[in-house]
Amino acid sequence: MLWPMFAIALGFAGVAVLAVLAVRVYAEVRRLSAEVALASRRITAASADLEREALGLARAGADVRP
Repeated sequence: MLWPMFAIALGFAGVAVLAVLAVRVYAEVRRLSAEVALASRRITAASADLEREALGLARAGADVRP
């Protein structure tokens, strides 16, 4: 009778450890997704800046050509 109770307790402990690890993974995924969203916004802003500057440069180059 001792061994089945020990196996059940060990199984419960294993499930508890897996639950704790799942919560930690969930928290890290949330943090990573926030960082990816921030990087995406920065890339979008940089792309808009680059496009605006390229347009100005193209206009300046058109004025220089004979």
